[in-house]
Amino acid sequence: MGFSVGTVRQWHWVSSAICLAAMLLFAITGITLNHAAEISAEPQVISYEVTVPAPLLAHWLPETEPQLPANLVQWLAEEHQIQVPRRHSGEWDGGEFYLAMPRPGGDAWLSLDTDSGELIYEDTDRGWIAYLNDLHKGRDSGPVWKWFLDIFAAACVVFCLTGFWLLWQQSPRRPSTWPLTALGIVIPLVIALVFIH
Repeated sequence: MGFSVGTVRQWHWVSSAICLAAMLLFAITGITLNHAAEISAEPQVISYEVTVPAPLLAHWLPETEPQLPANLVQWLAEEHQIQVPRRHSGEWDGGEFYLAMPRPGGDAWLSLDTDSGELIYEDTDRGWIAYLNDLHKGRDSGPVWKWFLDIFAAACVVFCLTGFWLLWQQSPRRPSTWPLTALGIVIPLVIALVFIH
């Protein structure tokens, strides 16, 4: 029995250590998401209209390549501080290339007319709260963050189940254990049944 309790305690504290920072983030962003309409934020928008030099488009095959050529990506970064992530693919509509670049807390897009070389770019930054809220939701955050969310969720399950097991072990010495546990179940259940329609 002592080994079992010790093992469960070890799993409980290890899972709580793994979950600590992310659980704080998710608790805080749970509040900010719940009050998103009340938190004012002024999006910062940056726009560019530039003409791409013809040599940068010379070897690009219109309507067959879903990404901007590397030399054009480099030129945009060096000349206009426009960062184009390589993971995004664009769409063709006639001779126009459109690339959406959503990210947590903002988004960007560009449109390029391959005949004239006219490029329009717009970047919107909605601020840190929007960034953290989008991380909470996993919005446009990429596959590594999705894996992190899954691992974090699994660690939370371990934390909760080992905590429940420890409660069960301690309950004979703590009479308030089961009433408090039941209250944690009943309160959200009553709110859901009575107040959510």
